[in-house]
This record gives sequence, C-alpha cells and structure tokens, in this order.
Amino acid sequence: MGDLFDGYGSTLAPRRTPDGGLAFDEMFGSPAHAGAPAESRTAYRELYAALARMTQEELRGRTESLATSYLAQGVTFDFAGEERPFPLDAVPRVIDFDEWSEVEAGIKQRVRALEAFLDDAYGRQNCVRDGVVPAQLIASSQYFYRQAYGIHSANNVRIQVSGIDLIRDEHGKMRVLEDNVRVPSGVSYVISNRRMMAQTLPELFVSMRVRPVGDYPNKLLAALRASAPPGIDEPNVVLLTPGVYNSAYFEHTLLARLMGVELVEGRDLLCMGGKVFMRTTRGPKRVDVIYRRVDDDFLDPLQFRADSMLGAPGLMLAARLGNVTISNAVGNGVADDKLLYTYTPDLIRYYLSEEPILPIVDTWRLEEPEALEEVLDRLDELVVKPVDGSGGKGLVVGPDASRSELDALRQRLLADPRGWIAQPVVMLSTIPTLVEDGMRPRHADLRPFAVNDGDDIWVLPGGLTRVALPEGQLVVNSSQGGGSKDTWVVGGSAPGHVEYGQGKGLAGLVADQASVTSAIPIIRDGIAPDADSPGAGQHRIEHSPADRPRSSTEQQEQQQMRQGGASGVERGVRRRDETAQSTGREASSC
Repeated sequence: MGDLFDGYGSTLAPRRTPDGGLAFDEMFGSPAHAGAPAESRTAYRELYAALARMTQEELRGRTESLATSYLAQGVTFDFAGEERPFPLDAVPRVIDFDEWSEVEAGIKQRVRALEAFLDDAYGRQNCVRDGVVPAQLIASSQYFYRQAYGIHSANNVRIQVSGIDLIRDEHGKMRVLEDNVRVPSGVSYVISNRRMMAQTLPELFVSMRVRPVGDYPNKLLAALRASAPPGIDEPNVVLLTPGVYNSAYFEHTLLARLMGVELVEGRDLLCMGGKVFMRTTRGPKRVDVIYRRVDDDFLDPLQFRADSMLGAPGLMLAARLGNVTISNAVGNGVADDKLLYTYTPDLIRYYLSEEPILPIVDTWRLEEPEALEEVLDRLDELVVKPVDGSGGKGLVVGPDASRSELDALRQRLLADPRGWIAQPVVMLSTIPTLVEDGMRPRHADLRPFAVNDGDDIWVLPGGLTRVALPEGQLVVNSSQGGGSKDTWVVGGSAPGHVEYGQGKGLAGLVADQASVTSAIPIIRDGIAPDADSPGAGQHRIEHSPADRPRSSTEQQEQQQMRQGGASGVERGVRRRDETAQSTGREASSC
C-alpha cells in the first residue's frame, strides 16, 4: 500500500478507557500491522484505496498547498501570538449516508426539543411546574435574561441556526457532547474546507457521491427571512458583527457576502420609533431581521451593559414591539448551559413524547451533594467542565492534570458546585491525520449545523470536524492548537441538483462543491454590486478567525480598543467609506 500508512498508529502509549479499551478508529476496523494489509471500514474503502496509491511526500505537498492557499485568503487563526493558516488536513472524514440519516434525525429532534424548552422558559415555564427542570436551574443560569421574556419571532423560531457538538465513543456510537444555540460559529470553515478539498481530490467527489454543502447560505437566508415581522414581503436582513477585532470576523464577512446582505456594526444601526434602521449614504433604511454575531450582554446598552458600543440602543424595544427579529434570539444561552444538558433526554420525552435518538455523555450534576462527593473522590479519573465554558477553556482532564491543578480545582468545585459538571473521560474516535511524524491517528469531534425556518429543520450534510493535532490530546478547539477536516457524507442517492447551476458530470460537480465561496449575485436598486465594493468580501482579514465567538471579557477589551481610537480601526473605516464612494453602491456609514 505504499508508505503513506507505514507505521500508522500511536508513537506513544495510546490512551485507554478505564476498562482497557482503545479509541474507535474511523478508517480502520483493526490496527494496521507491519507486513499485513490494513482492513478499512466500508465507508472509507474508496478513499483508502486512493490514498494508498500516494506517497507521504505527495500528500504532504497537497497539504502544504492547502495551507498556502488559506494564508493567501486570510483564513488564519491566532495561536500563541502567531498568525497561522487554519490547519486543514488533506484526509477527509467520511460518514456513510445511512449513519448520517440517523444523526440528522437526532439533531432535528434535539433542536425541536430545545426550541420548545426556550419558548417555555421565556413563557409559562410548564417544565418547572411539572417537575422536569428545577426553577433554580433556569433562574441561576448566567445566560437567562428576563429582558427576553415574552419576545417571540413571527414564526416562533428562536434557534434559526444551531451547532450540535457530537463525539463518537470507543464503541463507535455517536453521542451529543454539547449544544450551541447562541451564536454558533465555524460554518465558514466547512465552506472553505469544501472548496479546497474539491480542488485537491476532485475525482473522489463523483465516485463517492459526496453530498454538497453549498446550500447553506441559501438555507440560512431563507430561515432569516421567514422570521421577519408580519406584513413584510421583502425583508431587509443584515449581519451584525462586533467588528474586525472579533476572532470570527472572517466568518461574518463570508456569510454576509454569500447571503448578499449588508455587514453592519452597532454604530451603523439607529433605533427610532420602536423600529430599527441602517444608516446608508441614501439615508436611513429599515431593518427587519438582524443576524447578530454579538453576545447578548453587548446588544443593547439600554437593557444590558450600559457601556457597550457593539450594539445599538433600543434593539430590545424594537424586538418586543415586533418590529425587528433578532436571530438567534436573545437569552438562548440558557439552553447552552451544560447543567441543562443533563436534562435534555427528559426534555425530549416531555415536549416530544419521543425517546432520544442521540444519547448524551454520562454526566454528574455537582450541585447534588452525593454527586459532588463522588466526583471529589475521583477527580483524577474524570473530565470537569465549567457549565458556561466554551472553546475548551476551563476544562480539566483529570488523568492529565497535576496534583496542584487538582487541588485548585477541588477548591473551585466546593465554592461553586452549580458552576461545574463532571464526565468520564470519553475516548473520542480517531481519524488518520498527516502530522510531522507521518500518518497518525488523532482524536476528533463533529459539529453539524442545523437551520430552522419554522417549517422544517435542515441539517448541513457533514459539518465541521475538528481534530486535536498533538498526540493524545482530547481538546480539539483551534484555540487549543486543533485543526479541521472536510466532512464527507457519502452514499445514498446521488445529489439531485447543483446549487449554482454549474452543469453536470465531473466538472460540474467539482464546480458545485467549489463554488460555495463565490458571492450569490444580487441586484440592489438597479445597480449590480461591484466585486470590490464593501460587503463583497474583499476586506483584508486583519485578525484571525476562530471556532468560537469572543467571550464577554474579550468583547470588553475590544470595546476599549475602539474607545481608545485605535488608528487601525480609523484607517479601516476610511478605506470602507472611500471604497463605497468610489463604487456608488449603497453601504453602511459610520
């Protein structure tokens, strides 16, 4: 099989489960032994055959080309103070269509249950009355906002887009690791990864019938429009970004360009008479839907943080009056609380009268005295997480922690048991990944994205596979040094259409898979948008993207930069205004 998989396996003593089991390898049913042919799993058979004909140098050359292309496009991230191209491994993750169908059904079920819970939590709270969820859990959640009580969108959807994190355990079973229904990020990497992989392994996209991901911008835009206030035939949708200092700014610009909507900052919005307007060179223009990528605390200084410059005063009043829809809805974070995660199987049964399709990871609720006592006795065996953590921050893997770290953790748990959960060390599945030592197994998770338009929940085929590049590492976030893989859903009936009408056959399908980062052409006021105009995605990416939004602390630091009159921001504003004036296109002004 050539030398690509020679020596495949862990170079260190591999991680094992408490009962001695190894991680589930997604490509190989059994370890590849020297001198014996490896047995690949059915879904990977064709990919493995293609890779086995390559040498390590050939695949490494393709990987380096991906990194060079990403660096040129500005698809980078900040790691240890250094700007690097976002790591994309040239070996994709493959999921068979039959298995994906079950995953898809499980995600839809979970989103429906979380929708019902959020509607209930900000309404009558029947789940509390019926003893399904304790009232204290909702009231004590950091992300429960009473200011959002009673606010509903026109189609009663609070979660227009969600990212549900999944892991595959040592038995090969997919499990839900956590929910992201506030401002889930990372879909830009799915789109960018697919474009690059379509150019790297084009022949396999046809033979393996890889399902395209290019419909995401259309589906998201349709869901946002469907949530608009009643009586508006052509709703004006904008994407609200904190600005260029945000870690996910690359994603904001990409999505705004693909959906053909304006990218705005808080200073571009004006609230008058209970309605929201966008400042333009032609005067105020009504805004009907705001796809916000700003945390709740910073959205409206009249309701939340009074010092916020990232939102606009009066947004919540306009939403309460039904004159604008904020997507995702304010207050959704209570459903992201990792303590509520432990109740989601019961919520599915309560609201949907169904058994959960996707199981969760066994979890201890540390606010329960018996659970806290057991966890304190087993700290060196478990994974302990803050209930409001993201990006892998604050997580402690007991077997990897030092005695001093465990002692400090013990004190934090005793001081605030409500703020933590504990789980067994789940052995995330491994996927062959090209690293410095060659092809080696690395642990990975999966974040599928779901879009809800009120009539149907559409799940993006595949999603973002995040991979931990250091050997033995279980934290996959890019902020912790992780990378990504393209995720292929294969098999089933061949895709019945091509999103952007590129044609049929090999060239057409490759064009379809690769075209997702081209802007969807739209016409405004009889003027075709120029490719170099604001919002067309031609901004230079000054700062790196990441797989999470900024935390509240980081957003506060960002505000301080703006208040200090950073020269880089001023230059960026001048460049934007000068470009807008030169193209004659309607654009947001400061």
